[in-house]
Amino acid sequence: MCLAIPGRVMEIKGGLAKVDFGGVTREVDISLINPKVGDYVIVHAGFAIQVLDEEEAKKTLELWSEIFKLGVG
Repeated sequence: MCLAIPGRVMEIKGGLAKVDFGGVTREVDISLINPKVGDYVIVHAGFAIQVLDEEEAKKTLELWSEIFKLGVG
């Protein structure tokens, strides 16, 4: 199963960005979209595929947090 996860762009260098996923930072390819530092993006398989509204991103992150607390996933 493949999932798309929201994260916040912390730094951009060329076509790559450092994205924070709730305390875990990963390098993500942003060549498909044009995010800015501070934007929330949806990441799938290492690629940012959509800029996400901050409120929507926080709701999604809360849901993921609840799922992990339940031990599902």
